[in-house]
Amino acid sequence: MENVAKRRRRTITVFAALFIILIIFMVLDLAQAFIPLSFEEAFWALLGTGSETNIIIVWKMNLPRVVMACLIGAGLAISGGVMQALFRNPMASPYILGLSSGASLGAAIGLTFTLSWIPSLLLIPLLAFVTCMATLFLVYSIAHVGGRVPTETLLLAGIAVGSFLSALVSLLTYLAGDQMQGIIYWTMGNLTNANWNNIMIVAPLITAGCLIMLSSSRDLNAMMLGDAHAMDLGVEVKKIRLQLLVASALVTAAAVAYVGVIGFVGLVVPHILRIMIGPNNRALLPATLLGGAAFLMMCDYISRVIAPSLGILPIGIMTALIGAPYFIYLLRRRRSEMGWD
Repeated sequence: MENVAKRRRRTITVFAALFIILIIFMVLDLAQAFIPLSFEEAFWALLGTGSETNIIIVWKMNLPRVVMACLIGAGLAISGGVMQALFRNPMASPYILGLSSGASLGAAIGLTFTLSWIPSLLLIPLLAFVTCMATLFLVYSIAHVGGRVPTETLLLAGIAVGSFLSALVSLLTYLAGDQMQGIIYWTMGNLTNANWNNIMIVAPLITAGCLIMLSSSRDLNAMMLGDAHAMDLGVEVKKIRLQLLVASALVTAAAVAYVGVIGFVGLVVPHILRIMIGPNNRALLPATLLGGAAFLMMCDYISRVIAPSLGILPIGIMTALIGAPYFIYLLRRRRSEMGWD
């Protein structure tokens, strides 16, 4: 009983800390502009008081980027948490099944070729979503053997398909001609062009995907014990797994379509929070939502202040600089655990 109370206090403390970190970096990020504001000026402008210039900077220039960062960070992080629980693998992420590569291919096609009868605002996300979902079902069909979908086969199929699709994206980049710079910049991840029109499309998609994943947290806890145990507890394993994969694909496609490739959010955030508050997905998944938003907000702020002479670094570079060393640490730890030394 004492351990339960201690874990509950720790969980509440983690939630409070994540919320405070999110608010601090949100205000700091809102203050970044061609005329930098102080923390106090940005805070009061967010509340609608202060000078008219400050309010314009905060509400019209910076707030869409901040809202987009929260949505994308939260969506990618909870997708990573679901993937790690679903595959019982701390190195799983939204990109492990090639979903990011699939969405990237669709977006690259949209950036390279234009259709006069479809607005570019809709063409890129539409193609990204279609190719992401097609990738999901291709990987799932490859891994489907004898009426079963073994986790190991699913992971290997995702890696193979993702590598092939990444090669196609590179080929399109090579053939893009004048559009090459736009594709390369997009593949680095970019929040700068976020606007309210994009958010009106992204927000419902990510919200729907996150709600599906949150509603399945109890079943996911059972599936972490193994498919056989989960079925004994009445969980429809195949249905829930496919449902969670579709939700993750929906979130990943929405994120990649509008901000490009932002890696490591779904790897780093859920793994750290699992260490801090435990594997119970009923607490872990909501924590990853908050943690992912805070992490991406922090990365966006750092990318704007770390090297002013170079301008604004793409957000994907910053998440990779932070996430890649942690991924290496995971690999070395996993190697030691598995006795590969």
